[in-house]
Amino acid sequence: MYRCSGAFDQCAQLIVEEAPLAPSRPFRFAITTHGVRTATAWKRLCRRAEALGYDSVLMSDHADNPLSPVPALAVAAQVTRTLRVGTLVLCNDFRHPVFAAKELATLDVLSGGRLEWGVGAGWLPKDYETTGLTMDERGVRVERLAESIAATKALFTGERVTFDGVHVQVQGLVGRPEPVQRPHPPLLIGGAGPRMLRLAGREADIVGVAPSLTTKPLFGRPPRETVPEALDRQIAEVRRAAGDRYEQIEINVVAFPAQVVDDRRARAEELAARDGSDPDQVMASPHALFGSVEEMVDQLEHQRERWDISYVAVPHQVLEDLAPVVGQLAGR
Repeated sequence: MYRCSGAFDQCAQLIVEEAPLAPSRPFRFAITTHGVRTATAWKRLCRRAEALGYDSVLMSDHADNPLSPVPALAVAAQVTRTLRVGTLVLCNDFRHPVFAAKELATLDVLSGGRLEWGVGAGWLPKDYETTGLTMDERGVRVERLAESIAATKALFTGERVTFDGVHVQVQGLVGRPEPVQRPHPPLLIGGAGPRMLRLAGREADIVGVAPSLTTKPLFGRPPRETVPEALDRQIAEVRRAAGDRYEQIEINVVAFPAQVVDDRRARAEELAARDGSDPDQVMASPHALFGSVEEMVDQLEHQRERWDISYVAVPHQVLEDLAPVVGQLAGR
């Protein structure tokens, strides 16, 4: 039986850690989807992504999204054979972890063990404003997320769970169904700041590193650090929090924009002009992927060597254009 009471850090110690994974991470590619509205278009997109060698399809979770992620991903799994399906990311404040665990475990069962479980603390004010939900200050949302992750992991064990946290309570419930992937589907946590990165380092199987605001000119002030400096600091934060389990972790980024262009420098200058940044910093960023196919291949190989980034998500609108990159690197 699983029993926990008190602060999250105490509860986390009762969770069985995942088995180590291979330290050398091959490249994986995902498409992120937004704006698909019909069953025909959705099924066609998922089949095409699988055929082109993409590893997974990932969906966000916002109140105004055309499709809801869990049922849409169940359909994606039904019409494909190997494509992994995942959330990038579920908003923790939208669901009690008991019901989130049940939905996610059901999706893992129905997909034959192809789920990637991504969850976040919630960040978009509009989601809260339009639904009447209270958007607590960030520290509270992250604390609640940490408790929810611990409770959800416990529910995935199939044992009877009693969890008495500050924000989350579960009283003597056996989680059903049990997921196919053991001890649970791979957990993805993304973030840019130290607090979320530390949580991800402690708990996640996949860490999504988001752009740091310290690299942006804000309120008339210049950036506090370069993009490479920020990435070095962010990965170091994950490493410190993960300790010996760092080699088990997969590092993910979302590349937006992502596109094939003839003149990489000219495109960098266009992107830099939009937000007052520096073209060299745009070209150094793993959060954008553009250039010739060979330039993008070189960029991705450099990013993996320096920052261990091996899991790259791109918008679904460019899945055809980036297929040659995926063809060269996927699985390598």
